[in-house]
Amino acid sequence: MKQSKLFIPTLREAPSEAEAISHQILIRGGYIRPLASGIYTYLPLGKRVLQNIETIIRQEMNKSGAQEITMPAMQPAELWHASGRYERYGPELIRLQDRHGREFALGPTHEEVVTTLVRDEINSYRQLPLSLYQIQTKYRDERRPRFGLLRGREFLMKDAYSFDKDGDGLHLSYRAMYEAYTNVFTRTGLNFRAVQADAGAIGGEGETHEFMALADIGEDTLAVCTACDYAANLEKAEYRAVESTSSLANRGLYSENNQLSPSPIVVSTPGVHTIDELVDYMNVEASSFIKTLIYLCDQQPVAVLIRGDHEVNEIKLKHKVGAEQVELADASTVSQVTQAPVGFAGPIGLTIPILVDADVSVMTAGITGANQVDTHLTGVRPGIDFAFHHVASLRNASVGDHCPICNHTLEFIRGIEVGHVFKLGNKYSKTLGAVFTDAQGKSQEMVMGCYGIGVSRIMSAVAEQYQHESGIVWPTELAPFRVHIIPISVKDTHQMALATALYNRLLDSGVEVLLDDREERVGVKFKDADLIGSPIRIIAGQLADQGQFEWKIPGTKDREIIDFDTAFHRIIS
Repeated sequence: MKQSKLFIPTLREAPSEAEAISHQILIRGGYIRPLASGIYTYLPLGKRVLQNIETIIRQEMNKSGAQEITMPAMQPAELWHASGRYERYGPELIRLQDRHGREFALGPTHEEVVTTLVRDEINSYRQLPLSLYQIQTKYRDERRPRFGLLRGREFLMKDAYSFDKDGDGLHLSYRAMYEAYTNVFTRTGLNFRAVQADAGAIGGEGETHEFMALADIGEDTLAVCTACDYAANLEKAEYRAVESTSSLANRGLYSENNQLSPSPIVVSTPGVHTIDELVDYMNVEASSFIKTLIYLCDQQPVAVLIRGDHEVNEIKLKHKVGAEQVELADASTVSQVTQAPVGFAGPIGLTIPILVDADVSVMTAGITGANQVDTHLTGVRPGIDFAFHHVASLRNASVGDHCPICNHTLEFIRGIEVGHVFKLGNKYSKTLGAVFTDAQGKSQEMVMGCYGIGVSRIMSAVAEQYQHESGIVWPTELAPFRVHIIPISVKDTHQMALATALYNRLLDSGVEVLLDDREERVGVKFKDADLIGSPIRIIAGQLADQGQFEWKIPGTKDREIIDFDTAFHRIIS
């Protein structure tokens, strides 16, 4: 295509609201333009990148055996009521009514719709397994849209769904999709990791993995082993439970002769509520403390005990107690349960269920609240001075933890979720009645999996990873134009003749090529070329009258002088 005809409204400066580098690049390069918060128009360059991503996805989905369909974005609310997700999904579900007052939702995902479709069309085991996918715009009323395409209210997504006769079949479908996703993200050029994850609002109780593009701007924290392949999202990450490495003698738990007191010792702590304040006041390490946090799990109070230097993982807690909703109790509830204000809760004397984090269970003793204002207890021994009902991993993995597989150190990195695969089991087939007749003539529930890729998110994630000081260099399979030919001066007949000849020959060979035929200063041309980000840049300059180009590697200072035939054959090879 000739650049004089292409709609590329590039900017020299990014708008102030563009926080992420990818957002800045895509705005400045003329790929996208905002219409409203979290809602964007894709301009020609952006549309080309999206289409290239879609092509890769379709090829890998089709190779996996999945078949493409298109389902309605506007979904009857009764489907969401039937699955139990209408209220549970929360305010992110965009709800509306038609002129007859019938309720609908704009689809953030399509489990209900596809399950209903298959339920009505499939009735025999002979028709299974079946995998269906679509690429479609999704809608979520994000509380805080940010980082451009990384967290929007309207976004492009590929969602796929598998239907099998049993768990063995689901496992095969899941592994096929996992492999397809690995191929997709490899081909897009992303530096990514597949990590164990939580199913979240989608539901299901089986295996689930997130595919994370590694980037500092990522909103997810990943725990990865430095020695083996173990990797998990922070909400799912496990670790080896060990006693704190801090000195017991420095905790103030022992007497001068290094003997543990036979019973907890009362310590006055006037106005000292938080762990940081207690550390300063008592001159001991945070790991010396046992925090007693009161949670409401489906409105029922429970006490969660965790070491002072750790944080509760509410996802793990939710799964442990089997609750739909988990939240910290308010001050009034804490006072009612513990007979003390917030900051002074302790496990001794509590009558509600007590859940103990694994690291607390192996502590010899610790410092807790005394369930009395301005008072704490030292020398409190888990399992001796108080009983606990459950021991489990209830905290976030943290710096210094060891891998649950090989016991080497975990490290923590940031990532952008670009894909997620779930084993749903019968969660939706059961509630929506998706059954089939097996070989023995008995009715069985279909076993499902679901698999999502953020198509527009991939574009932003790649921009984060492939940006450079002046712009971006796209991976070859994603680039809006694979080759960018730039004559220094369109008024120079030798330069334009040589550039046009190569342009036409590449077009005839099926190469996506852009020719900068604009009457612009060379500095403007090069700045725009940096923002367009073609992986191959060819400049027709002073040596054009000798039939030679300058081959430039974008994002670097490397240049090479080559002739016409060499340039052509290198590109098409």
